[in-house]
Amino acid sequence: MRTKINLFVIAAIMACGAHAQGASKPLKVYILAGQSNMEGHARIETFDYIGDDPATAPMLKEMITTNGKPVICDNVWISYFTGGPKEPDKESGEGFGKLTAGYGARGGNFKEIGAKIGPEFTFGIYMQKHVKEPVLIIKTAWGGKSLHTDYRSPSSGPYKPFEQELKKLAEKFTKAERVKWHEEKKAKTGLCYRLMIKHVKQVLADPKRIYPAYDADAGYEIAGFAWFQGFNDLVGPYPKVQDPETRETIKDYSEYSRLLGCFIRDVRKDLKVPDMRFVIGVLGVGGNKENPGRNAFRKAMAAPAALSEFKGNVIAIETAPYWDNALAEIDAKRGKVKQMGYFLRSKHKNHANKDGNMDKQAQNEYLKKFREELITPEDEALWKRGASNGGYHYLGCAKTFALIGKAFADAMVK
Repeated sequence: MRTKINLFVIAAIMACGAHAQGASKPLKVYILAGQSNMEGHARIETFDYIGDDPATAPMLKEMITTNGKPVICDNVWISYFTGGPKEPDKESGEGFGKLTAGYGARGGNFKEIGAKIGPEFTFGIYMQKHVKEPVLIIKTAWGGKSLHTDYRSPSSGPYKPFEQELKKLAEKFTKAERVKWHEEKKAKTGLCYRLMIKHVKQVLADPKRIYPAYDADAGYEIAGFAWFQGFNDLVGPYPKVQDPETRETIKDYSEYSRLLGCFIRDVRKDLKVPDMRFVIGVLGVGGNKENPGRNAFRKAMAAPAALSEFKGNVIAIETAPYWDNALAEIDAKRGKVKQMGYFLRSKHKNHANKDGNMDKQAQNEYLKKFREELITPEDEALWKRGASNGGYHYLGCAKTFALIGKAFADAMVK
């Protein structure tokens, strides 16, 4: 009997020791930053669509409880700094707590759990599985922000107007207006970068405020950074060149590659983590459909990962494979309906109201019939189930954002 008791005591001591050893490990900190797609515009009501695909149905089970509600992660906490895109230094604030659905785009209601997700939800779920330790996510994101201006980091140098901008300024603005433009540009340049770094440092100055069980003796480890941005640079004023393969006119995005390289170096320097793992989420709106201009930008985004100085700790993750083609086809039909409405209103010479005889009611009836012939009830049901936003936001599809978040998490440990 005494032997059994002694064995029990020894086992208990070993278990407590293992627990203490696990508790002594540093808190894993991951930083997520970018613009509107890092914010995330996939509404929670599109979650069920994930379960329609046998390949992603297991992921849905990780995201919801048995009663169908979004899970609340016990060991993943998040601090999310976001807000109004016009003046992020004045309109932004922090929301924080245990990770759950609702840490997507919030607009001005930055403190409140919202109705959307971005990559952070599944990133946290799968990151915790990978490291099996408590995780703290620090996320900063604002819609409509560029790397060439808003996130421009210190070593990138001052903003230099592109030729297209200088031409427009010279042609359309007075001298006083040009001076004002340059002043406003200077004020915006690097603002989001500075806000991001400031917020990360503020959170890490007192991690216990966000993660109550934080062990100060164990400390924390900034274990990775995920960057998901690009649309404003894709459509930005980069110089135009001729594609040597297709002979089509595209933009030269080499400056984006340079800026992103500077960004990675500066983030590591400012946060004092010289070898921090850095994941680049390559913009994938539009999917894998051939598009020379879009492809050129994707190559520019991924380019820093190929630099010898970043070998092994900067990884480019293509997000185009997660684009939902079925929803995109419906979106294209919806676009045709919208375009037809414009044709009718503008009395386009090649369409039904070219003579202007259709009043508003007649236009609406024509458009209703046009829509019914183009978009089937099955299309309508699928769209309602899986989409909640525009193409530039990956159609607001939770399946897409969930796959992207998981891909970012997987890349942090491979």
